Amino acid sequence: MSQKSGIRLTVFGVLCFIALVVVGFVWKMNQPVVMKKEQLQANGAIVLDTPRIFSDFELIDHLGQRFSKEQFIGKWSMVFFGFTQCPDFCPTTLAILNDTYDKLKESEKDKLQVVLVSLDSERDTVESLSEYIPYFNANFIGVTGNKHYIKRFASEVNIAYNRVYLDDDEYTIDHSTQILLINPKGDYHGFFKVPHTPEKLRQTWRSIAYIF
Repeated sequence: MSQKSGIRLTVFGVLCFIALVVVGFVWKMNQPVVMKKEQLQANGAIVLDTPRIFSDFELIDHLGQRFSKEQFIGKWSMVFFGFTQCPDFCPTTLAILNDTYDKLKESEKDKLQVVLVSLDSERDTVESLSEYIPYFNANFIGVTGNKHYIKRFASEVNIAYNRVYLDDDEYTIDHSTQILLINPKGDYHGFFKVPHTPEKLRQTWRSIAYIF
């Protein structure tokens, strides 16, 4: 082998090494930060030691389509219990969830859905939800229907709520404020405590999903 050929091979080897280092660095930068349980908790994400199975139900979404536990299979779901006439916390949370969702990669959006379960099925009809949900995000899902199914679902995932009567027979609803996380097997996986921020929701969900 001539000296010139040896130099070429050396240069080629160095370039290949540099390329591998760059590819490895880019790959590592694109991987989510994997958090330990304590780190997740510090960022408001509580993961159950054993995901909890909950009962099936028969509800209806804001497009008039059947919505059951089956709709949770195959994707991660961030689920928030609220109602359309909620004056503050519900729209604020949905706006945060919109920001969370919009800044995900397209491949991540395919793995996650956001669901609002109405605690006020008397007023939250399919028609009202069909106007309310797209205001926040056209990809979000609003769910209403049989109040007994909703009550059981809420109870099984630790959502407390009660109706509070106001003047003139009007009422509001006090309710838990956590965002639930349902895993792609359709089980209750954990929840996100307040205060919610898009950054924390994205970071903790990515970590949880990566190690699932």
